[in-house]
Amino acid sequence: MEERRVGTVSRGIRCPIIREGDDLVRIVTDSVLAAAESDGFSLRDRDVIAITESIVARAQGNYCTVDDIAADVKAKTGGGTVGVIFPILSRNRFAICLRGIASGVKKVVLMLNYPSDEVGNALVDIDKVDEADVNPYSDVLTRERFKELFGAPRHPFTGMDYVAYYEELIKGCGAEAEIIFANQPKAVLAYTDTVINCDIHTRKRTKRLLKAAGAKTVLSLDDILTASVNGSGFNADFGLLGSNKATEDKVKLFPRESQPLVENIQSEVLKLTGKHVEVMVYGDGAFKDPQGKIWELADPVVSPFHTAGLIGTPNELKLKYLADNDFKELSGEALKQAISASIRKKDGDLKGQMASEGTTPRQLTDLIGSLCDLTSGSGDKGTPVVLVQGYFDNYTNN
Repeated sequence: MEERRVGTVSRGIRCPIIREGDDLVRIVTDSVLAAAESDGFSLRDRDVIAITESIVARAQGNYCTVDDIAADVKAKTGGGTVGVIFPILSRNRFAICLRGIASGVKKVVLMLNYPSDEVGNALVDIDKVDEADVNPYSDVLTRERFKELFGAPRHPFTGMDYVAYYEELIKGCGAEAEIIFANQPKAVLAYTDTVINCDIHTRKRTKRLLKAAGAKTVLSLDDILTASVNGSGFNADFGLLGSNKATEDKVKLFPRESQPLVENIQSEVLKLTGKHVEVMVYGDGAFKDPQGKIWELADPVVSPFHTAGLIGTPNELKLKYLADNDFKELSGEALKQAISASIRKKDGDLKGQMASEGTTPRQLTDLIGSLCDLTSGSGDKGTPVVLVQGYFDNYTNN
């Protein structure tokens, strides 16, 4: 058998523009098969078809408006003075949600993390925090004190003054705004006992700490829009988490109830090609930008829905470890054969073994979703579906 020279390949698949009500099973399957025919490749068992969460939510019509958010917030908080703590600094991810929250209450006490938000967006340069002899772990700063120490810093990538921007958004909705800066959740309780904590991956801890410190009402973003409000979309699992700006008055929510979608695409591809592929819905990848220090993952999870073959973590040997240690006396074809033999007889679970040290012990969906996010991009590539081939291959596969 001829030796294969190519390992993992990630292809962006061009698709029609998706609208509410579109049949994604048909569109995704047809688009992948058309791309295969056009570019001269064939599907193989264990290929991965990945679909960006945005087209899934769009096909579902899973949207809500500022007014929908306001109604839910007012019903769940009473609509008085509400602490809104630890939001990320994002026009796309949070600004419209903040408008909805502010529209449903009389006053917002906005508490921002510093020197950066949860996903790494810098509010103020950490070196300037050091120079000011401020301890971000314990010190609570008022809006006036923050301005006195740091002026009006702007985001290094967007040029936005997020403090002023969020303040103007709140006031523009008719609510009073007070802004403080702190990293301890309980600091907000000096201002109000009703809190919406807007952090993503630390939300359960934040909620626990607030309740232990005496908060009367604590909601996370995943407690808002968990059911339809006046006919709106919703997400029972994640609420407003994972939402994106659609218009100035509307957000697209994270997709819901899509396990049948991935399994139906898997079944359709098997019927049409005889190949057993894996299928996943993906959002943000889980990686960090080394220059901007921004952690990409603003969604609650990378993949909310996926077929069973994508559950778990990689089980891989480190080839350079084998080459430098077990078979350091070998080279050429003898080295290749020795390493290939080790791969063929490797254990089902290599955890803790030196030969697997340095491999990536992350969830398969996080790894593949990150690859897909980088492939599809977030702009005008027009490839909301990604086909990953060879991901589960190893050095021995032909």
